[in-house]
Amino acid sequence: MSKKILMIVGDFAEDYETMVPFQTLLACGYIVHAVCPGKKAGQTIATSIHDFEGDQTYTEKRGHNFALNATFADVKASDYDALLIPGGRAPEYLRLDPEVIAAVKHFFEADKPVAAVCHGAQILAAARVLEGRTCSAYPACRPEVELAGGTYADIAIDAAFTDGKLVTAPAWPAHPAWLKQFMAVLSA
Repeated sequence: MSKKILMIVGDFAEDYETMVPFQTLLACGYIVHAVCPGKKAGQTIATSIHDFEGDQTYTEKRGHNFALNATFADVKASDYDALLIPGGRAPEYLRLDPEVIAAVKHFFEADKPVAAVCHGAQILAAARVLEGRTCSAYPACRPEVELAGGTYADIAIDAAFTDGKLVTAPAWPAHPAWLKQFMAVLSA
């Protein structure tokens, strides 16, 4: 039986950080359910494309529409083997949803694998699951990781960091390392 992964997304999730892991994990035989609070299977979210063009921070452009394949209100975190949280601007508001926070807490309390990239750490910080853990994220999220009691992993933009069953990375250039480490944790 394939492992089931819950992927929580929202409008203006980063395009690459949503599409690439979703498609990669499906291609590798995992069952991935992409959900968004307030939306149903078949509806879409708007994504954004963040790029590094030499400015002080990333630039943002409108990305693709991403179709959800499950309904957030119908999923139970206990039915899933792992959680995946893409970055972008979506975590900024997803972290305010009590049901998202409850789902995140479930995965940590049940000691299940969790992968977060870029601004996904904002949700982890809001769920208060970073205490005593080392976590990478987009550099602008460092204060949130540290204020939540975590240690910020200051790694290269194309690297990933694994702390137990938590796999994190600073941004989409880390996909090869991040997904490789996440799949290793999933198969352990």
